Amino acid sequence: MINHLLIAPALLLSVGIVVIPGLLTAFTAFTDWSGVGLDANLVGLRNFREILADPVFGTALENNLRWVAMFLTIPAVLGLLTAWLLLRRRRTRTFYQVVYLMPYVLSPVVNALIWLSIIYNPNGGLVGTLNDIGLPVSAPLSSLTGAFYAAAAVDMWHYWGFLTVIYLGAMRQTPVDQVEAAIMDGADSWQVFRNVYLPSIRPALLLMAVMTVIFSFLAFDYIYLLTQGGPAHSSEVLGTYAYAFAFSAFQFGKASAVALVMSFFGLIASCVYTWMSRKQDD
Repeated sequence: MINHLLIAPALLLSVGIVVIPGLLTAFTAFTDWSGVGLDANLVGLRNFREILADPVFGTALENNLRWVAMFLTIPAVLGLLTAWLLLRRRRTRTFYQVVYLMPYVLSPVVNALIWLSIIYNPNGGLVGTLNDIGLPVSAPLSSLTGAFYAAAAVDMWHYWGFLTVIYLGAMRQTPVDQVEAAIMDGADSWQVFRNVYLPSIRPALLLMAVMTVIFSFLAFDYIYLLTQGGPAHSSEVLGTYAYAFAFSAFQFGKASAVALVMSFFGLIASCVYTWMSRKQDD
């Protein structure tokens, strides 16, 4: 009885801020609610049919899939290699961890302003400096083909240091006797990394891969801060697409429908992680 009383506050909090709003969002997806008042009519699957027929939705979904592909490769590889290098620097690796983690702990607004003023600014930033010295570089955030990748670059810069710290912590849990045995058997550095460290940190790699997929479908802040989904919806993602429906068009039914699509991909990633974890345990 005491155990139930101890977990009751956390359970009630979860029900109040997660379960109930989630159920209300799922219900709203099948209505035409404008976000004001209680006047909401059931419209069935109309919201889903309309967003699926919208070419902007296709662009947003494609961009989210590109986001997943990029974040599963570039930040993950950078973080893994950097963690492997830091593993050998016993005296200074704490300092480097703080430096690499700093962009992650900074507010996305601060990171976006840094890149907007120092890198992407066509008047006084790196782009403007290159133009001044005779190297013509177009402003990446105003390019139809480059705006999406320019915003993704900022998010990857902010994210890969976090992966470095996670992977380094996992590598440091590798049994020392396994590493020493591999070295005594004549294994070089690459063989130790591939055959000892990688199998040891496989659970961390799997967890961070699933979390990266979930975070990728929740991508919103850097796209909104840097491009607002433009130009011409070229950098639109599902998060900004739903935001525009909710707070620009006041069509909360369609916004909730997009939110359910986003949650569906997160649910798939979670199910895959659970299945692979059980398979690994077996």
